[in-house]
Amino acid sequence: MEFIRRSIVNLRRYPRRFHYCGLGHNYCTKKSEAESEEWPRRVITGLQPTGALHVGNYFGALRRCVQLQDAGEDLMIFIADLHSLTTHHNPQALRDNSLELAALVLAAGVDPERSVVFTQSAVPRHAELCWLLACLATQARLAHLPQYKEKAAALKEVPLGLLLYPVLQAADVLVYGATHVAVGADQAQHLQVAAQLVRTFRHRYGCQPFPTPRALLPGDDGSDRLRSLRDPSKKMSKSDPDPKSRILLTDSDDVIALKIRKAVTDFTPQVTYDPERRPGVASLVALHCLAGGLSAEEAVEAAGGLTTAQYKRLVARALAAELAPLRARAESLRAKPRLVRHVLRAGAARARRRADHVYARVAAAVGLLPPAR
Repeated sequence: MEFIRRSIVNLRRYPRRFHYCGLGHNYCTKKSEAESEEWPRRVITGLQPTGALHVGNYFGALRRCVQLQDAGEDLMIFIADLHSLTTHHNPQALRDNSLELAALVLAAGVDPERSVVFTQSAVPRHAELCWLLACLATQARLAHLPQYKEKAAALKEVPLGLLLYPVLQAADVLVYGATHVAVGADQAQHLQVAAQLVRTFRHRYGCQPFPTPRALLPGDDGSDRLRSLRDPSKKMSKSDPDPKSRILLTDSDDVIALKIRKAVTDFTPQVTYDPERRPGVASLVALHCLAGGLSAEEAVEAAGGLTTAQYKRLVARALAAELAPLRARAESLRAKPRLVRHVLRAGAARARRRADHVYARVAAAVGLLPPAR
């Protein structure tokens, strides 16, 4: 917990990352695609405070954030509470989930002195830039997106926020001049809207006040492809109605052992790694690899002589050992909600300074008057 206390006493002021050109008509200068490398590297990622986090969220997002931070990346992590408003929700549950998610981010090892952690709604520039970008987007393009069509088809009345969802996603990234977005492979397509809006902005206003963001995909460890324990043909999901389909970060060791024991496999007793023909067993091997830092070959070798049932106990122990420190740190942070709120407020203050700087460039480019001082 020492790194959190240090952050309260001595939050670093990060230097501004862009050259400030004034607020005249020539505020922005043209920037070609070839010049995009001039933008300082900055990585951003958003986490939705909906539902309890599972091990897929931990390995694919939380632990990955720590790895990016430790690699020296200029990392920004925001809790996407505004995105959660597109569906019916309980306001108190949203507040509680946001604090819980922040506690888990910190418990996973994210240091608020080295990374910027904040809630999306605490930085009004997200919504303001979303409006400016929405004026560049078209209804036909947004309504054609697969995610919108899928969700809209299940609703009797479609909220406008659902249509603008990808525009807000673009604003989340562009408002900080982020060059890279840490996403899973199945989410990379969302950046296409942001890239298109950057091109449209440059074409209409003759300048580019933010870089074209690129997807920063995970490695080949399978952390973003963990499968449901009850149906390995599906991804592990927070929204799955079967609670035994996923292992929550808050699950006790006994619950972890129970869920792994109930995991769907097959009738072949020996352990092999064959995702195509034995997806259930392959899912267990993937969990073992992520929890123990092993390759698939090493995990199968460790399972030598064990039946699938015996191997499940080995996987459960590895997962319990990996998650135990995180659970302990998270429990300590839950007992200190004021501390978590302070970290979020301090992170939001840093995020607002960055967002204000980029937004000033955008506002000047589109012809808005600077605010009165």
